[in-house]
This record gives sequence, structure tokens and C-alpha cells, in this order.
Amino acid sequence: MSRHHQINLIVLAAVVIVATLVLAWVVPPRSRDPWPAGAARADAVGTIPTTAVPAPPPPPTVPPTAPAPVIPSGKGMWLYVPEQVEGGDVNAIVARAQATGLTHLYVRTGSSTDGFYAAPFLDALLPAAHAGGLKIIGWDFPYFTDIGADVSRAVAAISYATPTGDRLDGFSADIETQFEGVWLSAENATWYGAGLRSAVGPSYPLIATVPRPSEARQAEYPYAAVTASFDAIAPMVYWIDTPPDEDAAQAVDFLTVFGKPVLPIGQAYDGGLDGGPPGTPTGDEIGAFINTSAAHGAKGVSFWSWQHATTEMWSAIASGPEVGAG
Repeated sequence: MSRHHQINLIVLAAVVIVATLVLAWVVPPRSRDPWPAGAARADAVGTIPTTAVPAPPPPPTVPPTAPAPVIPSGKGMWLYVPEQVEGGDVNAIVARAQATGLTHLYVRTGSSTDGFYAAPFLDALLPAAHAGGLKIIGWDFPYFTDIGADVSRAVAAISYATPTGDRLDGFSADIETQFEGVWLSAENATWYGAGLRSAVGPSYPLIATVPRPSEARQAEYPYAAVTASFDAIAPMVYWIDTPPDEDAAQAVDFLTVFGKPVLPIGQAYDGGLDGGPPGTPTGDEIGAFINTSAAHGAKGVSFWSWQHATTEMWSAIASGPEVGAG
């Protein structure tokens, strides 16, 4: 090989080496394919593969709010012995109630000693009363000697339906003191009230009938525990030998702090039965009780009891103002 030819080969080899170095610098090496075998390539389909996200669950269903209990307003009367109330004639009872402007009646349905016994009277009264626009509140006297039995008896009265399908419009527990033989304590009252409320639900009207909250009784009667599970409070404001307007004002004002409607029960019987001066309240006393209760914000008033009320009392009740209508 001539020297000239050797120089040409050396030049050609140098060109090839330079060209290779240039290509290596201009075109970077390809990385290994990042996609697993069989996976879709993003540049092949124009999208970025994603993991499917499940749709969010629907919002939880909010249960409907239970309707508020309907508490009776206006003026009412308590019935104890049906045979002594208009001779037990339900049509006469309804007629007199309407003529007096009553809106509701309390009817005794039983007690711890008597059981639930009012079905026959309710069969006759409820259809007639409802047809006449009256509400009927059952009431019971629990002694708390067997709280489970007291609750069951109350539920029996509340659940009772007449052959016409009529039922009580509410229920009141007459929760008396130890002086009347009741095993009263805050704990027993709480068990009874909670058990009854659990059995009837949040919308059924329950009224706690309690003694008048005199200063002396406030220290010994567990008003907060007794009324906790009830929707309204009906204090027995039997003034006996004190001014009825003062007793009504004190009772309503004290019980209002529990945040429930107050339904005072006035005296329509001879105070001599309770050791007071003999004689029944006058019409003026009945009027003072109604007017004062209304002025202090009572939701309604009623009177104990129908079988003891005189003609003068009936007239005063009829002429008294409507209570709790606003």
C-alpha cells in the first residue's frame, strides 16, 4: 500500500469516528420502555391510563322530624266518677261542656290499685266528645310500687281504641306526694317518665300533674325529675284559704322555668275537705284564678272537679277569658 493510500484510510477512519461522536451527542439514548408488557401506551391511545374511582355514596337519608305534641289550650274540667257527672250521660256531658266553652276534659282511666278500668266509659264518651269538638285527656294515679306495671297500665289506656276507632288525645300522670302513699323519689319519677316516653314516642302529648309548688314543697318534691319526660305541667292550685290569684301567679311563674307549657288546675270543690274553711269557691275566686293564670302565660286552665262544681262556678268558668289561645 502506498503512503498516499494509507493517509486516505487514516482520514476516512477519523471522519467515521467524528460522525459517530456527533450522532451520540445529538440523539440521546432511548430509555427502557416504562410500561409493563400488555399495558396500553399513553402515546398509542392519546390518554393517560387511570385507576377507576367509584362514585361517591348518596347522602344519608335524614329521618323526618317527629311532629310536636299538641297540648290542649283553653278551659277544661276533670271527671272522676262518671256516674256522678250528669248521671253518666255522655251527650249531656258534651252539651254542658260546649255551653261552658270548655275545650277539653280529663277522664280518670285507672290507678295502681284499680288497674285500667275506663274502657266502657271511653267507648261512649270519646265518639260523642270528638264529634262535639272536645279533646279527652286520660289521667292515671301511679303509686310507683311497681313502675313497670304503672307504665304498662298507662300505655294500655293510651293505646285503647273504641269500636269507632276513637282514642284519647293525650295522657296525664297524677304524680302525688308520699303523703298520699306514693313511693316518690327523683329516681322513681325518672324511671317512670322515661319508660312512658319511650313506649309512646316523642309526639304523644304527656302532661305531668303535680302539687302546687309552694315554697315548702319546692324543697321536697322533685319537680325537675317528675316533669323531665313530659310535654306540659299541670299544677294543682287549690287555694283553700289563700288568695287564688297569688297562688296561680306563684305556680305558673315557678314552673315556667322548666320550659314547658303550664296548665294550672283550679279548685272547684269544698275546701273543708282539705282542712280549710268549709264552702266552695265563689265565682269571683274562679274568675281571679282564670284571669291571673292567663296573665302569667298559662297555656290553659282546668278545674277539679266536675262532680263538685256549683252553678255559680260553672257560670264563672263560662264567663272567664279564653286561656292560651294566642
